[in-house]
Parts: sequence; C-alpha cells; structure tokens
Amino acid sequence: MASTTKRSYCPNCQRPQTTCLCDALVQLDCNYRLIILQDPGEAKHALSSAPILERSVRGAQLIVAETFDPEKLLGPDWLNHSLLVYPGEQAISTQQASGQAFKNLILLDGTWRKVTRMLHVNPWLQQLPCLAIDAQHASQYKIRKSPRADGLSTIEAAAYVLNELHGDQAFSPILKAFEKMIDLQIDAMGEATFHKNYKK
Repeated sequence: MASTTKRSYCPNCQRPQTTCLCDALVQLDCNYRLIILQDPGEAKHALSSAPILERSVRGAQLIVAETFDPEKLLGPDWLNHSLLVYPGEQAISTQQASGQAFKNLILLDGTWRKVTRMLHVNPWLQQLPCLAIDAQHASQYKIRKSPRADGLSTIEAAAYVLNELHGDQAFSPILKAFEKMIDLQIDAMGEATFHKNYKK
C-alpha cells in the first residue's frame, strides 16, 4: 500500500521543513513599494527567488498573472511614479533614478523568454522608465542557467538596485536565504550531478 505521508512545510517560509530557510531570512524596510510581477510558469518553480524576496523586504508584493492592469496595481498616477528594473534601450542610471520621485519599483520574475512575453502582453510596462543593472559580479544562481552572461536572479537584481538607491542601508543580507536555498539544492542533487549539469 502506498504511503500517504504528506510533506511537512514550514508555516513561515512555506518551504519543506527539510529545506527551511528561516534562520537565514531577514526583513528590511524599503523606501519604495517593491512589486514583483511573476509569470505563472515561474510561480511553479520550487527554486524561484521571488518568494524569498517578498519575505525579505517589508511591504513587498509578489503578484502572479499573465496580464496586469497598471491603474489597479499602481494607482492613477502610475506612469509618473513607477520604475521598471529592466535593461531597456533608454535606461536611466541609479543616480538619475535617485533624483526623481519614484514610489514603485517593479521587477519581472521569469526566464528571459517569459519576461519578454510579459512585456509584449503588457505594453504599458514599455512606457515606464527603465533601470538597467551594471552588476560587477556574476550571478550566484548556480542551479539555473541564463542565456545572458549578465543575467541575475530577481532577488540579486533587487539587492543590487536597492543597494544603489539606498545610500544609507545595505540590502545584501537578503541574499543569505537565497544562497542557502542554492546550497541545500546542490547538497540534495550531489556534487557530481551539479558539476555535470551546471558547472562550467
């Protein structure tokens, strides 16, 4: 007879008890309303960094959908107060962003292909000023591959941008839970499998 034992989940981080991240989680305040728009397919990925980001920044919102209404999501003045973290053709610098009255900081969560589709089916996103990331270090998302050499996970992108926009507060501590999740997954798959499938 098959076992009916259910997997036990942590009520706080919502992860299996065996991979609980609570001892590495932090909660930091942010001067911006942090909004993570997540592709429904990415929401099914157990190793997504977006849920960790939502739990790490107070007031952050993780919204899963294919299309989004900007006025319902951001209010009637959404175009003047929202900044999209994305490498657009006419992206502004963090210094320029700091000097403007942005209230909403928007990140898109998904693979590059899925994010491109999100932009296509939500044309209002393309009206927003973009903030490109000039990261000095490669992504530590060692268990997922990006087609771009400069590709970062959503939580890494958020930490970088918030570090730049908040001159008086460091957001790098939010990466500790993300790094622990990666280490636990590598331990679970075994070093040999990790090196074979992910290590360059």
